[in-house]
Amino acid sequence: MKSIATKQYAIHFNSTCYTELNKFIKGSGFSKIFVLVDSNTNTSCLPYFLSQLETSNNIEVIEIEAGEIHKTIETCLGVWNALSELDADRKSLVINLGGGVVTDLGGFVASTFKRGVKFINIPTTLLAMVDASVGGKTGVDLGTLKNQIGVINFSEMVLVDTQYLNTLPQNEMRSGLAEMLKHGLIQSEVYWNKMQDLSKLDLSDLDELIHESIVIKKNVVTVDPNENGLRKTLNYGHTIGHAIESYFLSSKHKTTLLHGEAIAIGMVLATYISYKLTGFPKEKLETIKTAFLNIYGKVAFDNDDYQNIIELLKYDKKNTHGNINFVLLEDIGKTKIDCLVDNDIILEAFNYYNT
Repeated sequence: MKSIATKQYAIHFNSTCYTELNKFIKGSGFSKIFVLVDSNTNTSCLPYFLSQLETSNNIEVIEIEAGEIHKTIETCLGVWNALSELDADRKSLVINLGGGVVTDLGGFVASTFKRGVKFINIPTTLLAMVDASVGGKTGVDLGTLKNQIGVINFSEMVLVDTQYLNTLPQNEMRSGLAEMLKHGLIQSEVYWNKMQDLSKLDLSDLDELIHESIVIKKNVVTVDPNENGLRKTLNYGHTIGHAIESYFLSSKHKTTLLHGEAIAIGMVLATYISYKLTGFPKEKLETIKTAFLNIYGKVAFDNDDYQNIIELLKYDKKNTHGNINFVLLEDIGKTKIDCLVDNDIILEAFNYYNT
């Protein structure tokens, strides 16, 4: 697959990844290389990655616990301390090898350690490949509130090697598919339609769809890197989806949802709200709901859940002046940002999802 160039960095794929990485390291004069992994990628991805690395640099591995629950300032403190104890300096390189938690947190740690050291993202999950590692967003959660602390800062490069997908369970693959489906809904009905019958796809088809998904996100971020307008559309389904994810993460009586599982629900709800408020076609709404339920199944909600989730909407990053701002669709590929939605319509959307 052809590399994708952005203004700040390049995204390389498969065999090209390590050629470009080794060339970059050789010409950069780094004092030390630090590889940030979690407890999963340390076992399943690190040995393969190290076998591709050609360098005489001293390499240190820093491991964090896996899972969204560990995407916190406390974890950052542990990594910052480890970097200090291992004599990291401003000429060090941090390589983030993992899913969205590792790339988001690792990018934030690198961006703030000694006021910033260079870092590279190597996403190992489908979700991180098509979403978390592209666009320069770094950061951590504040308790169970998603991505409240962070900065926008770009990596030196992103390396997308789909070999790492062989290490993933099916639920992690489905989680990543949600963001790819979102890219179709907000940008391209042709791409959305390609994603409808995944059973007919082989690995080379998936590689091409991943590449196309990254191009869609890259094009949006290039126009609006700081999320002042068009980039907000990438949050389709996320206003409610993040609230659902946070609620399930904090509730002892709920099974934690993966990011894509929560966002899939959020997109069904956002599409119903779009039908009610911006004229989204009803027949397409039904098709979208069916598609998401076929992939993700249905999650049970009750009346208490609705109110608790709605209460969490006030923490969404897109909110301004006390208003909760939704991204809605007028049609597939035609978005409308900064939409205000009454709670009654949100409750209607939940009832639609449940029926």
